Amino acid sequence: MYITASSSPSSSLLRAASAYSPTRFFRSSFRNLTSTNQASLSVINHHRRSLTSAAVGSFHCSVPRWSHRLDWRSPLNLRSEIRAFNPIIEQLQRKFATMAAEHPFKAVLTSLPRPGGGEFGKFYSLPALNDPRIDKLPYSIRILLESAIRNCDNFQVKKEDVEKIIDWENTAPKQVEIPFKPARVLLQDFTGVPAVVDLACMRDAMHKLGSDTSKINPLVPVDLVIDHSVQVDVTRSENAVQANMELEFQRNKERFSFLKWGSSAFRNMLVVPPGSGIVHQVNLEYLGRLVFNTDGILYPDSVVGTDSHTTMIDGLGVAGWGVGGIEAEAAMLGQPMSMVLPGVVGFQLSGKLRSGVTATDLVLTVTQMLRKHGVVGKFVEFYGDGMGELSLADRATIANMSPEYGATMGFFPVDHITLQYLKLTGRSDETVAMIESYLRANNMFVDYDEPQQERVYSSYLELNLAEVEPCISGPKRPHDRVPLREMKADWNSCLNNKVGFKGFAVPKEAQGKVAKFSFHGQPAELKHGSVVIAAITSCTNTSNPSVMLGAGLVAKKACELGLQVKPWIKTSLAPGSGVVTKYLLQSGLQEYLNKQGFHIVGYGCTTCIGNSGDLDESVASAISENDIIAAAVLSGNRNFEGRVHALTRANYLASPPLVVAYALAGTVDIDFDKEPIGTGKDGKSVYFKDIWPSTEDVAEAVQSSVLPNMFKSTYEAITKGNPMWNQLSVPSSTMYTWDPSSTYIHEPPYFKNMTMEPPGAHGVKDAYCLLNFGDSITTDHISPAGSIHKDSPAAKFLLDRGVEHKDFNSYGSRRGNDEVMARGTFANIRLVNKLLNGEVGPKTIHVPTGAKLYVFDAAMRYKDAGHDTIVLAGAEYGSGSSRDWAAKGPMLLGVKAVIAKSFERIHRSNLVGMGIIPLCFKSGEDADTLGLTGHERYTIDLPRKIDEIRPGQDVTVTTDNGKSFTCTVRFDTEVELAYFNNGGILPYVIRNLIKQ
Repeated sequence: MYITASSSPSSSLLRAASAYSPTRFFRSSFRNLTSTNQASLSVINHHRRSLTSAAVGSFHCSVPRWSHRLDWRSPLNLRSEIRAFNPIIEQLQRKFATMAAEHPFKAVLTSLPRPGGGEFGKFYSLPALNDPRIDKLPYSIRILLESAIRNCDNFQVKKEDVEKIIDWENTAPKQVEIPFKPARVLLQDFTGVPAVVDLACMRDAMHKLGSDTSKINPLVPVDLVIDHSVQVDVTRSENAVQANMELEFQRNKERFSFLKWGSSAFRNMLVVPPGSGIVHQVNLEYLGRLVFNTDGILYPDSVVGTDSHTTMIDGLGVAGWGVGGIEAEAAMLGQPMSMVLPGVVGFQLSGKLRSGVTATDLVLTVTQMLRKHGVVGKFVEFYGDGMGELSLADRATIANMSPEYGATMGFFPVDHITLQYLKLTGRSDETVAMIESYLRANNMFVDYDEPQQERVYSSYLELNLAEVEPCISGPKRPHDRVPLREMKADWNSCLNNKVGFKGFAVPKEAQGKVAKFSFHGQPAELKHGSVVIAAITSCTNTSNPSVMLGAGLVAKKACELGLQVKPWIKTSLAPGSGVVTKYLLQSGLQEYLNKQGFHIVGYGCTTCIGNSGDLDESVASAISENDIIAAAVLSGNRNFEGRVHALTRANYLASPPLVVAYALAGTVDIDFDKEPIGTGKDGKSVYFKDIWPSTEDVAEAVQSSVLPNMFKSTYEAITKGNPMWNQLSVPSSTMYTWDPSSTYIHEPPYFKNMTMEPPGAHGVKDAYCLLNFGDSITTDHISPAGSIHKDSPAAKFLLDRGVEHKDFNSYGSRRGNDEVMARGTFANIRLVNKLLNGEVGPKTIHVPTGAKLYVFDAAMRYKDAGHDTIVLAGAEYGSGSSRDWAAKGPMLLGVKAVIAKSFERIHRSNLVGMGIIPLCFKSGEDADTLGLTGHERYTIDLPRKIDEIRPGQDVTVTTDNGKSFTCTVRFDTEVELAYFNNGGILPYVIRNLIKQ
């Protein structure tokens, strides 16, 4: 469903720079501020923070690193330090103060009274605009509107932008562009390390260009949670958490030290140490503010994150979505983001889930519906009577999988259930009262006890919750939902079908194969469909007490009936926060999970991102030697082939209780309605219905086990770090000292030989095709996050530098080293490249010689010979996780353009951000219909002057064998053209910060 051609809402905008003129900037006269009223002073303080902080970035925050106080210095101290720093900033302050005093919407700045006297602060009131169009806006669009009004200075954000949003019903279909300034940025360590590397490198570039390095500092709060590094090395052990964390620190000490350095070298950056939880659950339970109060100005929380599942926070009523790392870096540096004003799909929920149906079943159903509807580049906003039947955790589960159904956001407006969750998770009564008062006053709160104003949506969907049935998704894509009652038939179809998303092409005579082996002296066997990995994992589900306690109840009933998970199945439980451990212990259910092998292995993403660890050698050999289609069942959100584990070709997404059920069954080749899961201790058959808990059972466990003090104590503890983290020593310098021998952290070449003059626009001439792909090439294919194959170019690079195979770690952990990541680009062992005529793997054909080479080696041959390259692709190119390395890697390989049928939203903007030209075939055309084999040389006729290129214009592509076809160039905004003109977003940011 990525076919819809729409612009990314996550490209970054430097309007300030493009509109910058020294004459215009300093021309206005100074104002006498002594008579300014208190409201204007609040505005001045707010605008001083947002508009001058680039110039004062060298003044480090005196607030403890773990504090979430946003007023990091008193205005008086800040003012005196600025004056001591640079007299020019005095002029800037006066100019900004003047601009703030002249705020175009100062008339709607309104006091929010505090019950009992005084005020919470002031806010820009939407009702005070007295515009009836606002009453019809979706709640998600109102957040964009408030941001535009509050930040409006007719400099970065203009009154015309505000009008576009107010007139959303008419402007959204026209794909108009607006600026958006998120309140904060969220990172995890896989994407956070390269972001901090880039920031450190940008400081070096500023220094080399003779400018102020302190301009490279986050200007909005940045929260970085280290959760992607822990691997499931040790399982089925009471000591698994400690053992896996020790291994995690051994492998990642250098990365962790670098992040700890960044937390002190860069202002406004909070780093949550390893072992604390999964970023999105920590965001939901702890980091999410809902409403900010900065310098007396109240405004909604909003966040962009370098993980595509940042959307989980939408379930809390906070507008958030995933962006690429390069765009997040621009947002950190205070740049407004350019986004196309999105359409909003209204999704009405009614009814109530039937007993035994889980939130996971619901989200897989919603995902399938929305994929079919087509929501790429759109917001989805949920409403209706059914909302009252969904807990906040259920909503977060649905919001979490926005990337899987293709939407920018899956938004749940704040209501009473949201407020109850805030209290449950330890937010203070005072904070909750402020949040409710502000959102009610600004018409951003839904009270279902009151008559509802009808809102307008771009399109509508409806789901009766009672129609949802138990299901799983797979074996290779999250949106390939299979009702549980049809699973056995579907599995057998997959065995028969030709190789594809729903097929393995196993010959009939081989489908009954049994691989017998010895597991630690015990007889064992595997068949096609045998489960070898069963993982309760991922932010999607581990934040939801109902499904986590449901898994515990399944384990308990199985133990009582005498069922036992087979010992060769790799079982694991990786909670999203320490709160889960507390309520599983409180309920007494962790004991039964342990008995079934689901010991807690760590607090992080683990199996969902490919950190599943090795299978037992005997199991791995049985799979490989007998060509068994082995299965993994996980409570995750991604199941692309090659992601979970190299040896599990069938990977199914399921609720945590279903993960336990399939582990007990030992196979996905089962009809739970008709076939027994196993034999009980009384010798009788045990069926699915015998171990499955009722909704009432689960609700009772949640009510008695999930307590507010669990959240408070957990997050008070993580702010203190842990012994291994606290023992890391880091330098105090603000400039990073690069170690050329490091295989984890390396200075990237992005700014090598950079000058103040942009390189300008360019076409592509006589380029070779590096790779020729079909549909659904994911970022897992382009930039793997899993293990480093022993024969790969990356492995050779590490071995040449004395790194032993056991210390390779994962690609994700080495994202701070461009030399490793360039070699890991297109290194997925399941890569299907048409140039190889059916052979699967990370190789390609070097067209001039016909040699079959690793992709990296072929790319280097082209670069050494001075040849550009392009990539041909089908639909949904770049789907999956929002990995900036999926764009950085191809750029380093010399790829100048990607020609595809359609692009995933974030990946397309990432390509632009790295200076790569994204092109779309015309509707009904692709490489096959045009007769392109990939053995041609390609010339893309793009004007040399940037002002001669328009967003979305047609360009001609010709080949050396006489073919010619038309493509749409996917620069979707004027700002993206500016990035391209500068050779990418980061050089653009540097040049414009220097100009400022």
